[in-house]
Amino acid sequence: MIARITVSSKLGPCVFPVAGDATPVVGISPGSGSGVLATTGSDVVASTPQVGISPASTETERTPVKATVNMNRFMGVTPYLRSNHVNLFVSPKIRTIQQHFLQGRPERTNIAFAIAQLLRLPEASTLMRTTSPKLETAHLTANEEASLRCQTALELRDRGDYDGARDIMAPLWSGIGSRPKTTGLHSSVVSDVLLCAGILTGWLGSRNEIKQADDYARDLITESITLYEAAGDSKKVAEARTELAYCYWRAGANDEARILFCTALERLTTEGNTRANALLGLSVVEWSASRYDESLKILTSNAPLFRKITNHTLKGFYHNQSAMTLRALATERNRCDYFQRAIKHYEEADYHFTLARNTVYRAHVKNNVGYLLYKLSRFRKAHEYLDHARRLLVSVRDKVRVAQVDDTRAQVFIAQHKYAEAEVAARNAVVSFRKAGRQCFLSEALVNHGIALARLTRTVRAHSALQEAAEVAHRVGALNQAGIAALTLIEEIDPLSLDLLLTAYDNASEWLAEIQSAGLLARLNQAARKVIVRLRSEKKLEGAELLFKGLYFPDEVLKFERGVIRTALVEVNGSVTYAASLLGISYQRLARIIETRHKDLLKERSPVRRRPRQKGVKTKKT
Repeated sequence: MIARITVSSKLGPCVFPVAGDATPVVGISPGSGSGVLATTGSDVVASTPQVGISPASTETERTPVKATVNMNRFMGVTPYLRSNHVNLFVSPKIRTIQQHFLQGRPERTNIAFAIAQLLRLPEASTLMRTTSPKLETAHLTANEEASLRCQTALELRDRGDYDGARDIMAPLWSGIGSRPKTTGLHSSVVSDVLLCAGILTGWLGSRNEIKQADDYARDLITESITLYEAAGDSKKVAEARTELAYCYWRAGANDEARILFCTALERLTTEGNTRANALLGLSVVEWSASRYDESLKILTSNAPLFRKITNHTLKGFYHNQSAMTLRALATERNRCDYFQRAIKHYEEADYHFTLARNTVYRAHVKNNVGYLLYKLSRFRKAHEYLDHARRLLVSVRDKVRVAQVDDTRAQVFIAQHKYAEAEVAARNAVVSFRKAGRQCFLSEALVNHGIALARLTRTVRAHSALQEAAEVAHRVGALNQAGIAALTLIEEIDPLSLDLLLTAYDNASEWLAEIQSAGLLARLNQAARKVIVRLRSEKKLEGAELLFKGLYFPDEVLKFERGVIRTALVEVNGSVTYAASLLGISYQRLARIIETRHKDLLKERSPVRRRPRQKGVKTKKT
């Protein structure tokens, strides 16, 4: 049975069956008893308590219940269990305790508690794993078998069953860090195997906190691109470049990812799943760079394509990304209608991910709904969705996405002024992202950790966390995130030294120069006012009356910058190289600042020495 989630402004999260099935939906929405269950084809609202939705909020009847009934209820909560897992419920080793428990012997039964009890046993370690399909390969050649394994593994990847995909590829590939066995295979099949192994390396490494996984993935995918190019297969080259772009995006290199996605799209002229995947990736990159209008434009202009494709994982991805973008714009522009549109897209995303049997992405949707509810100040419901998302992700052992849920929860705690709880949640996220090498996520978590520490008056640690957040983001080229970290440093750490305050503002204004977020621009203006107040208190400006004589802050910053640069040039006799070293910036940056912002200082610097032209060598025009 497929179900959709619905966020109601009055009743909270609700669950509505889509197919004509009168059985109550189990385990879809994390709502509490305030949610309702409706059945299709009936005017009667079911009064059956929601099972597996909110722990300890429902009771079972105190009459004996057959083990098979409770088993079926349990499988309703975990639809990805296969039939061969059922014997866990009647295994002789666990029958003594667990079967009594499932037959209703205790007075109160709770599905989440039943899961916890069963998972304590070694026999139940595979409860939450989807059994990999067994391939009949005896009648196939080596090339046909390899192709079938790659195709099946990528289908399992679309369902979020990364372990199953790895098991399917086991005869060809032994896991992360190893090169696939391609001896005796045709070159076209070798490239497919390399690409498949590279894709799985990236996803498995991300889930299991393996820092070098993206490096291994890039190497394998790049090798496959070389083979595809040699064969002249432009479509496969574009597909591989799309997957390579996702590797760069996971590492936080948004600029490189954007270039690769655009290059892939130039070759993907026909509509289909591959082009849809590349468009979604480009939209994610623009969203990560806080270019929300660009992200939404990509999604809306290509909506007919996403309606046409039949891949439920990609359709769910489209709706989830649309909802995230609308949610961000709703916050920036105070558009309630955008929130309503975002909720509808989340419902569609959950529906398609359920059809695709992708537990990981369904959990991701619930995390995003929790974030939306936090933005609407519905904190209790937000925590319920985050609880459900975390349970799903723990069940599939996806450590990085569990950390994402923890990071979201830290933001909710900060909004609730529960700074101690926020610090713990953010710290856990930081540890996980650091292990996994997810630099952009690490920077975001460090910002939230720094905010929580600052509100707890642990100023030194907060300063260190925010400074590290800016450095991490800047190192991977995520300038918007680096700018947010620098801006948060100005907002949360008080007092800062004047030099550090000016440096932080200069960096934030430069890194956020191309930002499209009205909220960030407003925060930047507030930071500017803080800098002005500090300059006045340090007597860097001559009196408060200047504010009423056409004082313009950017001009004052330029004047201050010009004075500092001129002083440095005087001290080193006009040498830009030594002045740059004195100011702690690169030669190229100082030269560019002088040429673009302070042309009057060109006479203060030493003359530019042009290298002599060599015979037969043409110099580029500048």
